[in-house]
Amino acid sequence: MGSYHALLEGAIELHCHSYPSIFPRKQTDWELIEDVKKAGMAGVVLKSHESQTADRAALIRAKEPQLHVYGGLVCNHFTGGLSPSAVDAAIRLGAKIIWMPTFSSHEHCCHFGKKKTRFFNSGKPLVHPAEGLRIWDEQKRILPQVHEILQLIAEAGIVLATGHLAAEEVAVLTDAAIRHKVEKILIQHADLGIAPVPMELQKELARKGAILEKCYLACSADFADLSVEGMAATIRELGAGSCVLVTDYGQEHNIPPVQALSEFVEHMLQHGIAERDIRAMIAANPRQLLGI
Repeated sequence: MGSYHALLEGAIELHCHSYPSIFPRKQTDWELIEDVKKAGMAGVVLKSHESQTADRAALIRAKEPQLHVYGGLVCNHFTGGLSPSAVDAAIRLGAKIIWMPTFSSHEHCCHFGKKKTRFFNSGKPLVHPAEGLRIWDEQKRILPQVHEILQLIAEAGIVLATGHLAAEEVAVLTDAAIRHKVEKILIQHADLGIAPVPMELQKELARKGAILEKCYLACSADFADLSVEGMAATIRELGAGSCVLVTDYGQEHNIPPVQALSEFVEHMLQHGIAERDIRAMIAANPRQLLGI
């Protein structure tokens, strides 16, 4: 794509995927960064289901110091699960976001089961436990290690993201995070079919100060959980101050993430979302979450 929407200038994409990865991806980190620069964006967060990304981001910032490129850690089986030690190391490496389990969550495992998808088909079967991770025990009491992770996030002043947890887990985790004085809570792709969050709960979470991802992948042919018109309606209901626009793109068969974000912005404008609200959701709100 030769050009991007003008509103992308100064934007930050909080949720996309790139190589290195064990899953099929569209671009390398550096190819993604070239698109970020061409669009005049301020930065991007690198997300990986299988490894922490703070070190990759640090190397990119060393070469592109004008950009806000950051990483974090997803608490999947690949990275040690719900491990305070892994979270502590990631924070010390400069992580800006700690994601709860995605690929390894119980909700994700139930959604996909044993079927192969082009999102996660890496060829040879992965060495990965069949049992998905939950944040609580059989009595739905939050695990001690999750409390420790929340405390580490609070002390570091970084973002807690809810990953692919079930809606009930998201609600309980949010309340626990608030008790731990976590100030930045990001509800992941709340409208995506992997782990959808009902609108009434979305509104409740927003009232509690959480920010909700409005995710372009939910509107794509891969999921078709919501039309772009329906996505715009959810933003109007919640208010732009409680939302960020993200793509969750980077899959090999999809268009590149920056192109997807440009399309997403255009669709939202076409369906009545004001330019000032777009700017809030792709620039101001991401900056606040990342502390920049």
